[in-house]
Amino acid sequence: MKDVKVLGPGCKRCETTAAMVADEARKLGLEAKIEKVTDYAAIAGYGIAATPGIVIDGKVVHAGGLPKPEDVARWLSA
Repeated sequence: MKDVKVLGPGCKRCETTAAMVADEARKLGLEAKIEKVTDYAAIAGYGIAATPGIVIDGKVVHAGGLPKPEDVARWLSA
């Protein structure tokens, strides 16, 4: 199971990113635990200044702006 954290204040882009991660995981047939992290101190702890951010299995893979679905699929497959 992939442990995914979507970092951001809960804005529309963050919600879209979380939905995109869930959709790509479903397409790949992967189980993913998706957690939304909205606490600014926790977000800063990952070294992310721009949101949304994505952390997969403890590794920051994206920060700032909407990711491309193909990138999300690649990150989840790694």
